[in-house]
Amino acid sequence: MLYRRFGKTGLRMPVLSCGGMRYQQSWKSEDAIGEESQRNVEACIRRALEVGITHIETARGYGTSEEQLGRVLPELPRGELIVQTKVAPSADVKKFLQTFETCMQKLRLEHVDLLSLHGINNEELLEWSLRPGGCLEAALKLKAQGRARHVGFSTHAHLPVILDAIRDGRFEYVNLHWYYVSPFNWPAIEEAARREMGVFIISPSDKGGKLYQPSAKLVELTKPYSPMVFNDAWCLARPEVHTLSLGAARPTDFDEHLKALDLLKDGVNTRALLKPVEERLEAELVKVHGREWISRWHEGLPHWRDVPGEIHVFEILRLRNFAKAFDMLEYGKMRYNLLGNGGHWFPGRKADKLDEVDVRPALKASPFAKLIPDYLRETHELLSGEEVKRLGRH
Repeated sequence: MLYRRFGKTGLRMPVLSCGGMRYQQSWKSEDAIGEESQRNVEACIRRALEVGITHIETARGYGTSEEQLGRVLPELPRGELIVQTKVAPSADVKKFLQTFETCMQKLRLEHVDLLSLHGINNEELLEWSLRPGGCLEAALKLKAQGRARHVGFSTHAHLPVILDAIRDGRFEYVNLHWYYVSPFNWPAIEEAARREMGVFIISPSDKGGKLYQPSAKLVELTKPYSPMVFNDAWCLARPEVHTLSLGAARPTDFDEHLKALDLLKDGVNTRALLKPVEERLEAELVKVHGREWISRWHEGLPHWRDVPGEIHVFEILRLRNFAKAFDMLEYGKMRYNLLGNGGHWFPGRKADKLDEVDVRPALKASPFAKLIPDYLRETHELLSGEEVKRLGRH
């Protein structure tokens, strides 16, 4: 395992973390836990530690995850672990603190090493967090009491909200999305690095492309690496990034990720090794879509709230790019059909109401304003299917 200093926390963070979102038995925290499920969780944790993954993260919103992890932790060397949990911000700070207490009871811990405000995903949640007497202030009091060693936040927000949270200056680290198929949060990572914050990448293999079930074309394009190994190394080639969260559902889920470590060792020029793959991917994007589109497709696109029908134009076009160029249809369908069902975790809507609304005025700043309505229709036909419900309850 390789380790990086997790910003100003000073923690020795493994570049791969053990995420607790997928090994739990149920998304309902009150459900009874079966013996087989608990054995699997314990096996996942022990496999993580065996390969040097000392950072274990979970959340109150992950169903039975905290309870199941809490049954394992007393058997492990606490001083060698970095344990993180996450609590959603609330307009009611008392509720936030009560939820934190529930976390600690479930985890059977006196303190957590990392406490995240979970899901600062829009302006309202940001305000609940940052205002005087708000949830961040409450979390910092927990830090002063020694119950949370370091305080950060997780986010699925658009870039301006993330930057506002980082620039507040009180957070020590950030959990956010950033990977090859969605690199648009890089300015937030740069800002975090300037403030010496820890940077934790959420869901690199699921939200980052459903890379555990890659298309045959993507497998071919990323050779000699698997798409998962390529994406891991692509993210970690930047020293500003400290760790990737691996949502393991079984002990063997770590195995493919571990192959990326050879590309990251001291003396290895990771970016030079990956450059031929990046060039091949870029060439295919250009071949399918044209250079001007690939270079400028995202320019001048409106926020989903400013589009009639709240159609998430940016996200739909992003999914279209990869579905058509790399045959990433299953990933595209998974994300596209979540639109309208993801709440503030994945806001905006599909393009199924284009015959009822006129989106053209909202697109006037785009160099492709005339083309985009047809592209939205095309993407809906390509990716529409059964609605997808977001996992978890928050």
